Amino acid sequence: MGMARHVFYALHYEADRSRIAGLLQSHALEANPELSQADWAKLRRGGEFATRRWIEEQLKGRSCTVVLIGTHTAARPLVHYAIQRSRQLHLGLLGIYVHGLNDNRGLPSQKGENAFEHPECDLGSMSGKIPVYDPPGTDSQMIYRYIVDNMAQWADEAAALTRIWS
Repeated sequence: MGMARHVFYALHYEADRSRIAGLLQSHALEANPELSQADWAKLRRGGEFATRRWIEEQLKGRSCTVVLIGTHTAARPLVHYAIQRSRQLHLGLLGIYVHGLNDNRGLPSQKGENAFEHPECDLGSMSGKIPVYDPPGTDSQMIYRYIVDNMAQWADEAAALTRIWS
């Protein structure tokens, strides 16, 4: 597996964790270790500084940050931080809409806004150059399969696009 597939996943943990659990467990990409709900809660209790420090550690050795875009992901300050730091570190950026995947109650969600276009990410005109995929279909399993089948290629392509940050 090439370096391009070593990624960091950025997401709205509380809202989308159950929706994207299968993606994280698919091992289609070599990703940061997933935190359990208890570990995430403990990290969050440590405050914003502790969480940002954790993100910094997770970004080391990665070539790409994959933003899993759910209903409210674009408004999450820690997602903005991960995007900003990924840009500063010249990592590839990639977005995948996950609203069509079912959560632990078996329900999809509303499509969220493109996280890269949020003003807090401070990407300006670069936001339109970041690949964002909205998987086709209405069946959660078909959407899941489509994402898993394509994620590695998308990550490779996003990592190759890091020249746009130069």
